[in-house]
Amino acid sequence: MKILFLTTAHNSLSQRLLIELTQRGHKVAVIIADSSAAMLGAVEVQDPDLIIAPMLKAAVPEEIWSQRICLIVHPGIMGDRGPSSLDWAIMDGERRWGVTVLQAAAEMDAGPIWASHEFDLPEVADAKGSLYRNEVTEAAVRGVLEAVDKFESGSFKPWPLDYSCPLTQGRLRPTMMQKDRAIDWTRDPTDDVVRKIRAADSAPGILDELFGLPVFLYGAHYEDRLKGPPGTVIAKRNGAICRATIDGAVWITHLKLKSDAHDANCRFAEQGCDYCNEQFCPVSGIKLPAGDILGPLLRGAPQSALRVDEEVDYRTFRDIRYVERGGVGHIHFDFYNGAMSTEQCYRLRDAFLLARSRPTRVIVLHGGKDYFSNGIHLNVIEAAEDPALESWRNINAIDDLVYEIVSTMSHIVIASMCGNAGAGGAILALAADRVFAREGVVLNPHYKSMGGLYGSEYWTYLLPRRIGAERAHEVMDGCRPMGTHEAKAIGFVDNVFSGNAETFEREVTERAANLASRMDFWNLLREKHEKRVKDERVKQLAAYRAEELARMRINFFGPDPSYHLARERFVFKGRAPTARPTTTPAIRREFAGR
Repeated sequence: MKILFLTTAHNSLSQRLLIELTQRGHKVAVIIADSSAAMLGAVEVQDPDLIIAPMLKAAVPEEIWSQRICLIVHPGIMGDRGPSSLDWAIMDGERRWGVTVLQAAAEMDAGPIWASHEFDLPEVADAKGSLYRNEVTEAAVRGVLEAVDKFESGSFKPWPLDYSCPLTQGRLRPTMMQKDRAIDWTRDPTDDVVRKIRAADSAPGILDELFGLPVFLYGAHYEDRLKGPPGTVIAKRNGAICRATIDGAVWITHLKLKSDAHDANCRFAEQGCDYCNEQFCPVSGIKLPAGDILGPLLRGAPQSALRVDEEVDYRTFRDIRYVERGGVGHIHFDFYNGAMSTEQCYRLRDAFLLARSRPTRVIVLHGGKDYFSNGIHLNVIEAAEDPALESWRNINAIDDLVYEIVSTMSHIVIASMCGNAGAGGAILALAADRVFAREGVVLNPHYKSMGGLYGSEYWTYLLPRRIGAERAHEVMDGCRPMGTHEAKAIGFVDNVFSGNAETFEREVTERAANLASRMDFWNLLREKHEKRVKDERVKQLAAYRAEELARMRINFFGPDPSYHLARERFVFKGRAPTARPTTTPAIRREFAGR
């Protein structure tokens, strides 16, 4: 069957649905629909049997829904309507929520219902983005597959929305505004502060003020020990800030400076900011680690350092932690949106070196619930004084991490991919000896869509080693999402386990422990070492890296700005700021001289 996706963005949900429907033999076309004209044109060209809107912010034109079946994936329980469905569910502390697949009609979200699937929510839910990538996505997949089967049957008649029916628990809700989200630091308890920030994460964020700067808040984590005057910044750690509440404190990992606020309200000038007299402010409108936004304004905030292996029995913010159980060292790392800055790459490398120094047999790299890794940190790069130079530093930092993993001969290393992975983050997993993935994660192990970026992370060694040279280039050139079924079939991952994040981690932990206790463990290490020696004789790791970085250097410092323009579009969601040079004159002269 020919299916057309009309979507505002080809996000994790639309990619997952594309994978699931394609596996079932359907031919799916994906169109980024930013206007009625785009939708009408796509329908005319594609002439689909069925239209599905996985995530669409604009209304489907009547010329389409009156002539063809168009199914809308709405992230709300039956009867829920409005564009702020998940926001209200988290803010109101709903304990049960769902996804409804309904038919487009004249009234928004009020068309006939084709499928509805529900799930449980904790008292204080995860961030909206995490909820969307996990519970919502799984319910949406079940709902869409059910609706497609019903459509193919030709006999199903969807039931009308009926608020008199006891099963219809939802209602029409207004668009949530900033006034609905506002935090009163002198009144709101910690639970409310966390709930508000998470209901707005990853967009639009909570508009607030810090040191006189209007900023949006993201990435809320509980803090059970630190206290202080409500609303004040009482600590900092690894780019995050800790802000006191009336009954505790909360860590805020990321901020975004209100895009029109720099000239009128910026306090950086008082601290010697280099940008205030420039047309372009490097941090305005970009979501960044809080410390990158506030910079010298945080000089008075005390450091609250935690060693990666420090044991804590309370809630706090940690993006990297190391624990040992039996003969296994577990490195847990969870970076916001999976992006890894230069500093984060080196901290993760240091944690890995610590794990490697321990008298264990197996090391497990546990990525986050939402993302294993998405490679280099494009937002931090975009905000740097010299994005090309920061790109170079970042790619070398992640290469250093990969090198240490590949070169480890004392342990068996397992990559535990609980969440999605992309670009160098997907390749990072292949540095391990075993790769386990949670069923349903989406992998995008390619670079070219970022302005023709060549990529590094030793992919020219690691990817062909697993799936063969010919298929490796097909994967890189195809630039399409890969599901876990395909990934296992071609050898990209070794095994796939079903279940939620908790059951997946238990499964990986059990397998790691079994591996560490194997009687033939030393034979496994010897085989690993012999294979690495053989590969090194054929071609040295240093040669792979040098060849990849030579191509990356051209991407970063060469005359073609494609990578820099693609990065800008990615960071600013297509709304590029005032253009600025991609490199400093000094760097250009240095590159030209080589």
